[in-house]
Amino acid sequence: MCFSPQADIAGGLVITAIGVDAVRHIGQRREFIALAWLPLLLGAHQFIEAFVWLWLQGHVPRAAGQAALWAYLLIAFVVLPALVPLAVIALEPTRRRKWMMAPFAATGTLIAGALLAAMIRGPVGVKLAPYHLSYGIRIPDGLLIVVLYVVAVCGPLLLSGYRNVAIFGVVNLVAVIIIARLTISGFASVWCGWAAVSSAAITLHCRSAKPHPQHARAGGDGLTSTG
Repeated sequence: MCFSPQADIAGGLVITAIGVDAVRHIGQRREFIALAWLPLLLGAHQFIEAFVWLWLQGHVPRAAGQAALWAYLLIAFVVLPALVPLAVIALEPTRRRKWMMAPFAATGTLIAGALLAAMIRGPVGVKLAPYHLSYGIRIPDGLLIVVLYVVAVCGPLLLSGYRNVAIFGVVNLVAVIIIARLTISGFASVWCGWAAVSSAAITLHCRSAKPHPQHARAGGDGLTSTG
């Protein structure tokens, strides 16, 4: 996230609390489980980045800082592009929409594999920059990888049969474009910070969305309102 380790810690506390609230409101709606747990993962992600900050500032031993760096990048580059599409697919009530989203899940999995391979090959690095951390791994066709990453994560949200999720997808896509325009070197850090903050929208959805009457069976394709 931007600014400082203190901002990451504060953000982590808030996002973790949001995640706990989301999980508490799942009830019997098992299709919401993966989506509701996402804020908890993103909250933990912010705490991990705080350790990266503290390492670069000389307050944390190198071994702990390196472990935090790898943990942060594994979540950002490997877990999220694979998990987010699958979480949205699990939420959807109709087979038609699930199949429409399947290519995004496949893309996210492929991108996760490519980024993991790049991390293993190395080098993996991070450096302090004004108001953010700049993460770096060596990947061929980096711009293409970033574009496909965004497509994999945002695409299923845009296709969701739940209006609130689709609206969140539009806002998320606009935010990604703005972040990329403002900072390329800090994209991984700022984007993950935004994803954590925006998980409040997930909690609102888990609080208010009613189970779709067609969930878990093939059927119609109408959009579902929440509330």
